[in-house]
Amino acid sequence: MPNLELLTPTNCTVMLIDHQPQMVFSVQSIDRTLMINNVVGLAKAAKLFMVPTVLTTISAAEFSGRLLPEIQAVFPGQPTIDRTTMNPWEDPNVVEAVERIGRKKLVMAGLWTEVCLAFPALDAIRAGYEVYAVLDACGGVTDRAHEAAVQRMIQAGVVPTTWLQFALELQRDWAREETAIAVGNLAIAHGGAYGVGLGYYRDLGSRADAVG
Repeated sequence: MPNLELLTPTNCTVMLIDHQPQMVFSVQSIDRTLMINNVVGLAKAAKLFMVPTVLTTISAAEFSGRLLPEIQAVFPGQPTIDRTTMNPWEDPNVVEAVERIGRKKLVMAGLWTEVCLAFPALDAIRAGYEVYAVLDACGGVTDRAHEAAVQRMIQAGVVPTTWLQFALELQRDWAREETAIAVGNLAIAHGGAYGVGLGYYRDLGSRADAVG
């Protein structure tokens, strides 16, 4: 049975796997622009709460391209682990980075769902980690490929989540003023309809203060 403890800024590590141009081009299970928006939201949430984040790419110089600049901009100067293995867990540099951080909860997002996310998720479960797959920051080459991978991961014990759930799970209380405004700004920038509503509510409050 999976651990029911909620994610916190101090008990998890984020892994962003292969969000690269060549991988994005083939995604068909989610609108690609939406997927990029979501993974950037996830990256910013991890940065905001100072959650250690491992960045990895596959064959960046040969054919897949570098990490999306929108993600790299969130982590300026942080090196990306490039590899040749389709499964990041088969690269010792990736495993070493995760082990060095030392947290047993892994929050993963990657392209494609059926390969570079599912394979390390399954291996990490077998290695004793708790794995959370951020499904709206992932994508497969077809709807069926994505869904089959999701079902396979869930059967193995991987916990599905979304980027906004991750951000709000770390915040949990709007009285935590040190991050509350920043989380609100994150939702406004990347949270779709929820962000629109939050921005409207904030604007109304600003106008009321000005009138008062």
